[in-house]
Amino acid sequence: MIEQNIACPNCKYQITVQGNPGDRIEIICPKCATKGFFSFPGGIPGTSVKQYDAAIVVQGLTKKFKDLTAVDNLSFTIRRGEIFGFLGPNGAGKTTTIKSILRLLHANNGRITINGKDMRTDEIAIKKQIGYLPERVAFYDNLTPVQTLSFFCELKHVDKSVITPLLKDVGLEEAKDRKVGTFSKGMVQLLGVAQVMIGNPSIYILDEPMGGLDARWVKIIRDKIRMLNERGATVIFSSHILTEVENLCHRVAIINRGRLIAEDTVVNLNKYLRIKPRLEISVPGLNGVVPEVIKNLPGVEASSATGDTLYVTSESVVRSKVITALEKAGFSIGGIKTKEPTLEEAFVKLISEETGDA
Repeated sequence: MIEQNIACPNCKYQITVQGNPGDRIEIICPKCATKGFFSFPGGIPGTSVKQYDAAIVVQGLTKKFKDLTAVDNLSFTIRRGEIFGFLGPNGAGKTTTIKSILRLLHANNGRITINGKDMRTDEIAIKKQIGYLPERVAFYDNLTPVQTLSFFCELKHVDKSVITPLLKDVGLEEAKDRKVGTFSKGMVQLLGVAQVMIGNPSIYILDEPMGGLDARWVKIIRDKIRMLNERGATVIFSSHILTEVENLCHRVAIINRGRLIAEDTVVNLNKYLRIKPRLEISVPGLNGVVPEVIKNLPGVEASSATGDTLYVTSESVVRSKVITALEKAGFSIGGIKTKEPTLEEAFVKLISEETGDA
């Protein structure tokens, strides 16, 4: 993230702008309302987004609650047709950002553009293109899924003939006449997915859609997200389940304390942070102890052991030396595999650097 002060060309007012290397953002002077653009130098190849490719553009979003700044001058872009993961620790500002984008909360500052339209002037038309699943889904307990979706069809002026296909899509066809109050949390989430699909919106914003679900329901929700994307929709979802984000998302944004600290593909984040692949070596008789020859081997950046598995992080040129050192020390090698860096490792490193933790 780059922060830079620039002068308004008209009134010379000093404006602070933030963005990632390679970003090009529109700027509106808060003093004289002069409009212009600013391009941040550098950037990872392939990360720039043309304006007409953008589904959602967030520029300088700020939301305060009295003395608390929940979202702090946040800017990022979501491309059309991608699955975009929105990550951050508890209290990072994810839900506040989502609600501010949808104008369910009114931001103190910033501009939101969705499908090329300004949310401030075209809010009603834009919201017709969005399906929103809140973090805490709630429906009337005494209604059935059919009655629930009928209610939302009326709100959205959509023909009720879509209800049966929607319930079939999410696997609730057999429960269509049961009261929603008898549903498990996973079934309620699926009904929420059916509800947001009414009207075939081009953008889906899902706030923690897998939160609190067991593995079976997580897989079902994951499959539905893929299905929506394969049909051409842009899907944005926030989550604490890093493995799901890694498996699903084309790109991710990571925020902490209301500020954007990274926005890119998982692969590019790992390259940018220089997180190296880890060698996993099966060593019979290791018993969870890292051999001294590995601890003292030049080029080994980190090592640990669990049971008979040794984990070594190093440059690729050092890996053959690791194997040679083990064999010379009398250890036998049962198997070797390389584990690529994960989103969790990138996430932890970014958050640690942002907070100043080791």
